Amino acid sequence: MKRLSEMPNIGITLERLLVSAGIETPEVLVKLGSKTAFLQLKKIDPTACLNKLYALEGAVQGQRWHSLSKDIKQDLTCFFKAVKE
Repeated sequence: MKRLSEMPNIGITLERLLVSAGIETPEVLVKLGSKTAFLQLKKIDPTACLNKLYALEGAVQGQRWHSLSKDIKQDLTCFFKAVKE
């Protein structure tokens, strides 16, 4: 995969945001992980929402975010609430 938009859950708009945040390839996104990538994204997009975090995790795992397990979604929700405050 050469482009972020080739990953599940990553469309052109999110790809552009990620590139602006310094995350330019799928390999970089996977290496950083969804939480670190989300923190970088939030620096340039303070309105980044929980669904973007889910999308990033799904992309890292190579699946649609709707298929993430309940435990993973719960962990991500707790993380999101902690960084939101």
